[in-house]
Amino acid sequence: MPVSLEWADQPAAPGTLRAELHWEGRPGTAAGITSALRNWKLVRFEATEDPTPGTDGVRFSFTPTLGVFTGVIGASGDIMIPEDRLRAVMANAAVGKATLEQELDRLLGTPWDNELEPFRRAGDGAPVRWLHAAV
Repeated sequence: MPVSLEWADQPAAPGTLRAELHWEGRPGTAAGITSALRNWKLVRFEATEDPTPGTDGVRFSFTPTLGVFTGVIGASGDIMIPEDRLRAVMANAAVGKATLEQELDRLLGTPWDNELEPFRRAGDGAPVRWLHAAV
């Protein structure tokens, strides 16, 4: 089914446009959307799938400077960090590649949140919306 987006000026970056889309689809659809959109090197976006019975949710964030962030979302809406990623962060911090705080911020998507926040606000009165998927 073709989708028509309503484009508006993006006050956070004059001369650019913004659009929002709410959709429903099978789990994994946001990963496909992210794979396609990340090739558009100047776009910034977020795609979020809500958790459903039997599947965790996931949030994808993309900025041209940071690339893709992927975070698993639990039923409470929090980012869930897998054990192996925590162990890697502790190992990197132990050898001085980065501080533990820097590593944890990356796992939680803080740099992406910081860069995307002005775009989420989108100007006077514009709501902040997330892209969601539901089965």
